[in-house]
Amino acid sequence: MAARPERVVHQDYIARIRYSNALPPPPNPPKLLDIPQTGLTTDYTDAGYASRLAREQPLNIEADAELGMPIDLVGVPGVFAGDETVIYASEELPQLHPSDRALLRPLATLGKPSSITSGISFLRRTEYITGSASTRAEKAAAATKRPVRRRRDQDIARDDPLNIMRGIIKSFDIANPADTYTGPDGGNKIRGADVTQAEKDAWNNPQHPSGKPHIKLVESYPIVPDLEALPETGAYMMFKFKSNPTSKANDERMKVGVVRALNVSSENQVQYMQQKEEFEADPTKPEPLPIWDYELFLPAEGEDVNGIKRKFRSDEGDDDVFGDSQDEPNKRYKYERVRGYETVQQMGDASNFYVDHIAVALHKEDDDDPTGAPGLRQAKLQTAAYYYPVVQRTQIRARREKMGMSKKPEDLGYEWVDILDVEVREPNPTEIEKRENAKLKVDVAAVES
Repeated sequence: MAARPERVVHQDYIARIRYSNALPPPPNPPKLLDIPQTGLTTDYTDAGYASRLAREQPLNIEADAELGMPIDLVGVPGVFAGDETVIYASEELPQLHPSDRALLRPLATLGKPSSITSGISFLRRTEYITGSASTRAEKAAAATKRPVRRRRDQDIARDDPLNIMRGIIKSFDIANPADTYTGPDGGNKIRGADVTQAEKDAWNNPQHPSGKPHIKLVESYPIVPDLEALPETGAYMMFKFKSNPTSKANDERMKVGVVRALNVSSENQVQYMQQKEEFEADPTKPEPLPIWDYELFLPAEGEDVNGIKRKFRSDEGDDDVFGDSQDEPNKRYKYERVRGYETVQQMGDASNFYVDHIAVALHKEDDDDPTGAPGLRQAKLQTAAYYYPVVQRTQIRARREKMGMSKKPEDLGYEWVDILDVEVREPNPTEIEKRENAKLKVDVAAVES
């Protein structure tokens, strides 16, 4: 039986050329390389042979001293006299030719136009987009642009410094209607903005910002400064320890501890000068503060804490005298050095005590003692939220002694102290004057009264 011939199926190979190279061949003739014919030992049939050959062949490019750019400064006026402005790039940009604008288009704008730019939505119900739909869209877009332009004009007027000042004064007029100034503007007196009836009702009947009607105002506190508590510098300093200074979780001695500032080290001085130069170059930045090292002192005995607190609240402190000063009329409290600390992070502004951080304490007047001033205060604290300016917030950590560092007191750069004898006394006239000046910067009317 004869074998059946196999069926031959003809299949054409179709190759679609999507990208054609229409560039003409380079005018330079090809470079002929002398390759030694040593058979297959040279591995010239491998894929990496061509790459290795390209690295081994030197480039026949002769670069002159000017790297192909002929520079002749003889004809340029003023160059040899020291005037090099003629060879600089011009500050005025040349006019761009209209034919070159298409070359500067960003890559995102190239290609087919998107449906967003054509005004046609990507998700549409039908395939037919009438001209009326696009017309309505254009009219709606034009209608939405008009209020934006008017709102922008209003924002410009609202940002005027005088209008901002009037708005601030208006808030005080709402809170204190009896002190409202209604005269003409002049000097330090500026008339506040007009108060609407809705703003008066909102002040008399405050509501929660969420708008929930069941949330009612229980108590309100006026925000006022505590002038009698201001120190000589006019602001407080906040210290945060990176780790617990003592072994106890809640050591009562920390509430009456003493932090002693040491001399500024050379490293901190260099860092401070760098921050000072940055501030002088850009005055919008906060004014830097010196970076100090500190020492922490705590009472030697835990029983002294209550006596120290009573001494600061009134003149009725303990009459016992500790240490070696038995003949002193005033009590002295013995403080022992715990360890030294260095600054890790410091924030604040030396010229503005309120830009970074403030402390607020809520105080409610005691009805049991309606008369008299508590403690050493000249006036009784009223029910209010008292704020205290903070000049800086400092995070400190325990300082470790460097290896090989001398322990001699004269080599430390500051006086080594192991024990402090702390005595509470009345401020002298110089300290009182500094406190009055600090009060004057906060509230002029309170000081004058």
